[in-house]
Amino acid sequence: MTNFRLALDIPAFPQKINHRQKLFLSGSCFTEHITRQLRSNKFATIENPNGILFNPVSIAASLVSYIEQKRYSEEDLFYYNELWNSWDHHSRFSHPDKQTALQQINSSQQAAHAFLKQTNWLILTLGSAFVYEWMEKPSSLYRAKNRANDIVANCHKVPTDRFRKRLLTAEEVFTVLDNLRYRLMLFNPAIKVIYTISPVRHARDGLVENNKSKAILIQAVHHIVEKFEDHFYFPAYELVIDDLRDYRFYAEDMVHPNYLATAYVWEKFTDACIDPHCYALMKEMEKINIAVKHRPFNPSSAAHRQFLSSYFSRVQALQDQYPYLSFTEELKYFSGS
Repeated sequence: MTNFRLALDIPAFPQKINHRQKLFLSGSCFTEHITRQLRSNKFATIENPNGILFNPVSIAASLVSYIEQKRYSEEDLFYYNELWNSWDHHSRFSHPDKQTALQQINSSQQAAHAFLKQTNWLILTLGSAFVYEWMEKPSSLYRAKNRANDIVANCHKVPTDRFRKRLLTAEEVFTVLDNLRYRLMLFNPAIKVIYTISPVRHARDGLVENNKSKAILIQAVHHIVEKFEDHFYFPAYELVIDDLRDYRFYAEDMVHPNYLATAYVWEKFTDACIDPHCYALMKEMEKINIAVKHRPFNPSSAAHRQFLSSYFSRVQALQDQYPYLSFTEELKYFSGS
């Protein structure tokens, strides 16, 4: 029989994720897809405390800032487009009021520090090896005074002539990740790291340039994974690019994987990385999540009240079975309050 596709066989991880552990996820927008699945299945997670980040230098710098409990001040921000912005953060932290922006940033920093200290698994999704650096004589209008380096995590639509776009080398990426590993081990010796490469194409860089960028990330990540036994690689990039390998698995922009693709990656992630003892709860959560999304034709009917009561009992049983997990939101929903 002719085989019309090459399926990617992913060996099971020697150590697996379970519901008693904490998962810290950081990196590109693909991180959000994995986090959404983990949260819906009751895994304890924190996601992108600086917002979406793409390059490994900014991702590593953000993690070091959590370790060091960095507190941002007014001198770390700059004003542009009627917003106060941080070069280290995504624009979701930008705000017209300086103090509000700082409060949001510092609250996120504090939460990230506490969570990272207890984290069992750190999942880092690298998106691009391209970085944007300040030119040698940038306008002081945009210069935040307390910057440690000239690579920015987000350009915030500041004119491109203020930056130098540069492709990191594999050696630079490896050095950044190697240094990060050292800092992480001193801070939380029990932490294990899973690296993924985002399958999102950075088409604005150009397709050839995007492939060069991904190749550099892949080379550096494999170098560090082969060096340390507590570091792992999950091939999300290869699953979409080489296994699925079809534009029907992309959104309309032909850049971002669609629902089918991300669901397939999640299925493979579950098989390779998650403890099989978690599967029973995950199957039950799938049914409960569908029930939460159910919209009744007649909310006041006896049938709907029975529906809510039945699921309330099921969720209460799960809460009794898994007292270390929180089902507060589900119980509130099915109680009808």
